[in-house]
Amino acid sequence: MSQSRHQAPATQTLNHLSFPAPDLEATTAFFEQQLGCTVRRMGAFNFLKHQGFDIVIEDGRLHGLSAVDWPHNFHIGFELPTRQAVVDLFERFTAQGVRFTQTLHHAMRGTRFFCEAPGGLVIEVNTREDAQVPLE
Repeated sequence: MSQSRHQAPATQTLNHLSFPAPDLEATTAFFEQQLGCTVRRMGAFNFLKHQGFDIVIEDGRLHGLSAVDWPHNFHIGFELPTRQAVVDLFERFTAQGVRFTQTLHHAMRGTRFFCEAPGGLVIEVNTREDAQVPLE
């Protein structure tokens, strides 16, 4: 029996996210210090781990990138288990001067905020604990 062209093979697993950064070390430090990633430095790439998921940050300067032009509304998300954990992280980020693109708010999918890592990558931090619509 052949696979439907719209159905992923059963063994397929999403295993990493990879993106360029105009300042490899500043972006890596944000992920390490603010989001709790572990880091393995590998020359022009930094290999990060976050709860079993891999994040590869590439030195964009190797490709002549002094800036990365992210598409409008492109972001990556980190989910926390509780609303209070999101509030606590928002307050810590605020005290540390992290730039927000959208401050703490409640939406149908739960409490969340959006911030920027060095280089302009937008990161969403959310919880589904208080979501009005379950996404399971």
